[in-house]
Amino acid sequence: MALKEISSNKCFEGLQKVFEHDSVELSCKMKFGIYLPPKAETEKCPALYWLSGLTCTEQNFISKAGYQQAASEHGLIIIAPDTSPRGCSIKGEDESWDFGTGAGFYVDATEDPWKTNYRMYSYVTEELPRLINANFPVDPQRMSIFGHSMGGHGALICALKNPGKYKSVSAFAPICNPVLCPWGKKAFSGYLGTDQSKWKAYDATHLVKSYPGSQLDILIDQGKDDQFLTDGQLLPDNFIAACTEKKVPVVFRLQEGYDHSYYFIATFITDHIRHHAKYLNA
Repeated sequence: MALKEISSNKCFEGLQKVFEHDSVELSCKMKFGIYLPPKAETEKCPALYWLSGLTCTEQNFISKAGYQQAASEHGLIIIAPDTSPRGCSIKGEDESWDFGTGAGFYVDATEDPWKTNYRMYSYVTEELPRLINANFPVDPQRMSIFGHSMGGHGALICALKNPGKYKSVSAFAPICNPVLCPWGKKAFSGYLGTDQSKWKAYDATHLVKSYPGSQLDILIDQGKDDQFLTDGQLLPDNFIAACTEKKVPVVFRLQEGYDHSYYFIATFITDHIRHHAKYLNA
């Protein structure tokens, strides 16, 4: 599978690169950002995957989050894919910001006309790691995942649906219970159909209730002044309650005065890198 390098910039003695490739799962060209720390020049490093939120591309995280210094120091390769297929010419894919382009929701769609291209779950958990493992100096046994908002939802479900695959998981302001929030209802009904029992397979609050137990230490940061928290889109309390009942360890930090933006992410990104490094470098 050929990779085309789009850009490369030296950053904290490592390299921030962007590549493009033809995706089999999504049947379109896809871009991803990848940070290669200086340690990657001489040895294999752990891989940490970042999933972005609604309307984002691979660019938002790599240009706004300010994670490269911590990644360089801890020797982590960080991969940031796009949030949906692009340019598939599906009727309606560009009509709204919270469905279609930039809003893949990290599910494998089962409904027409989305099911051919909108397979972000399989892309993120299977195709992309295979591509990264084959082309970069990563240790395939040491992999973790984190994300923001829709991508926080994505990170949680990827970890919960694949016990043991990821060493750790964290999220910023994740959509914790999508079957009950407006964003989730819109996306899931479009991609997965009207049978709501099928939605639960992509809902972190429902998945944690049946999580079989390989140890997973979850870190979540949530801004207290996040408009989407107030609007009932994120519903972290439901997820925390399910984790508590199931005795799945979760550290939930409500951050006074912070909103949903990348200013919030940039403030706490180093904590999250350290969280993952603790498990990836163990």
